Amino acid sequence: MLDMPANIKKSRSDFIAEQLAEAVINGDIPAGARLDEASIAAQFSVSRTPVREALHILCGRGLAEREPYKGVVVTAISAQRIDEMFEAMAELEATCGRLSSHRMTMSERAELESQHQEMNILADAGDHDGYNEVNTRFHSLLFQGSHNGDLIAAAQSLRLKLAPFRKYQLKDKGRLKRSCQEHQQIVDAVLDQDAKAAENALRRHLVSAAQEVVMRRRRQEDEASARTKQ
Repeated sequence: MLDMPANIKKSRSDFIAEQLAEAVINGDIPAGARLDEASIAAQFSVSRTPVREALHILCGRGLAEREPYKGVVVTAISAQRIDEMFEAMAELEATCGRLSSHRMTMSERAELESQHQEMNILADAGDHDGYNEVNTRFHSLLFQGSHNGDLIAAAQSLRLKLAPFRKYQLKDKGRLKRSCQEHQQIVDAVLDQDAKAAENALRRHLVSAAQEVVMRRRRQEDEASARTKQ
């Protein structure tokens, strides 16, 4: 674990939750492992309070659960579960895209295109963290463009749950390039006010992201298995 940067903008609990989530999804913390408050607090040089909050966040995202007499334990993440989460997100985003194609204001459309152009630059530079940050804003703008409060809230809630998985699948520069190409289809559809094309482009985009998560995890599991046999 890395020490927490002093200038981090996130709260301590959010930062710790993000680091733990990444370790769980990478397989660095295996399913069934107990997340000990005292050990985590020592690793991040913090009190137990932000650690408890971080573990609460992890449980809320389905990456861990509280078990009697054990405390907080990492849950298993199956390919089926990943598929189901991304399928739900795909349907929500597809609906947002369909509505946004007609409801977005001119300034919102201009901002969507601007963010897409920024992501192209970040992808060329291989800036995964920067890309992930703008990518979050890009998709949030599509939610907001639906101008439906209940739909926006549902989409944002599920996106928070999926955030560590979406960040994980953007670690490869080739994937950044493919993501940009998929975003181009989304932007074109929204600017053309083509509801069906926007809906389909977003659904395909989420399917692509889910496939990348599953394939990356499978490769890491195969590599770990090969190391164990050596």
